[in-house]
Amino acid sequence: MEILGYIARRFAFLVFVVAAISIMMFVISHIVPGDPARLAAGPHAQPAVIQRIRDKMGLNRPLWQQYLIYIRNLLHGDLGQSFRTHRPVLSDLLTYFPATIELAFIAILMSIGVGVFGGMIAAANKDTIIDHAFRLFALSGVAMPAFWMGLLLLLFFHSRLSLFPGYGRIGMFVSPPKNVTGLFLLDSIITGNWIAFRDCLHHIVLPALTLSYGSLASIMRVTRSSVLEALAQDYIRVARSKGLSNKRVLLKHALKNALISPLTLIGMYFGWMLSGSVMVEAIFGWPGIGQYALNAILFLDYNAIMGVTLLFVIIYVILNFVVDLVYAILDPRITVGTQ
Repeated sequence: MEILGYIARRFAFLVFVVAAISIMMFVISHIVPGDPARLAAGPHAQPAVIQRIRDKMGLNRPLWQQYLIYIRNLLHGDLGQSFRTHRPVLSDLLTYFPATIELAFIAILMSIGVGVFGGMIAAANKDTIIDHAFRLFALSGVAMPAFWMGLLLLLFFHSRLSLFPGYGRIGMFVSPPKNVTGLFLLDSIITGNWIAFRDCLHHIVLPALTLSYGSLASIMRVTRSSVLEALAQDYIRVARSKGLSNKRVLLKHALKNALISPLTLIGMYFGWMLSGSVMVEAIFGWPGIGQYALNAILFLDYNAIMGVTLLFVIIYVILNFVVDLVYAILDPRITVGTQ
C-alpha cells in the first residue's frame, strides 16, 4: 500500500507539473511577436485569407479561451496541427522522436559504461598516473562544448580519415529497415536487415560520442568521488579484514553503495539527451526531435512548440520517478515513504 500511495502522489505531482508548464509555455508562445496566421498563409497572402486562417486557428479569441480549447483537445489525444508541416503534431512527434531516442540511448550507454568504469578505476588507483589521466579526461569533457567536440570529430574522423559518415541516420544507398518501432538499429535486428544495422551503427557513432562526452566526464568525476567515499567506510575495512580481494571489495561492496550519486546524474543527463540534443542533431544532420523543435520555434508553430514542451516535461518527471525507485533498490535504507 505504501508503494501505491507513493505512485499516486507522484502521478498527481506529474499532472500538476505538466499543467503548470503548459500554462506558462502557452502564454509565452502566444505573447511573443509574430503572426502564425501570416506565416501559415505565406508572404503574398491577401489580408482576407490571413483573417480566415486566424479565425480558423482561434487566434482572435481571448487567450484563456484558446488555452481551454487546447486542453479540451489534449484530453482527447489531439495536440493540434502543425502550422509548418500541416500534419497532426502527435504524428510529427511519433515520426521524429524515435531517432532522438535511439541517439540518446546509445549516448547514455556510452556515458554509463565509460563514466562509471573510468571513475571506479580512477578511485582504485588514487593519486597515480592512471588517476591523473582519467581526471584530465573528465576535466576536458566538462570544459569542452558539445558543438566544438562534434566539429572536431567531424574534421578528424570524417574529413581526414573517412572512418565514419558525417551526416544523416543511414546511407543514401542503403534501404532503411522495415518500420516496426521507428528505432533503426532495433528494427534492423528484428527484421534481420544486417546491412542496414551496420550502416546505422556506423552513422550513430560520432553523434552519440559527441552527445555523451560531457555527461560521461561528469559521471566519471562523481563516481570517483563516491567510490573514494565508500572505500573509506568501516564496512569496507571489515570486508578487507576478512581477506576479500581488492577487486571483490570494489565491485561487490563499494560500487553498489557508490552508485547513488551517479544515478542522479545519469537520469538527469538522459533527460537532457532526449530533450536538449538540438545542437548535436544540427551538426550531424540527425532527423530527431531537436531539429523539429528548432524549426517549430523559428516558425512560431504554437501547437508544435506546446507538443514538444509537454513531451519534454513528461520525460523529466518520469525519469525522476524511475530514479527514485532505483534508489530504493540500490539502498534498502531508502524507502518510498521517506522520498
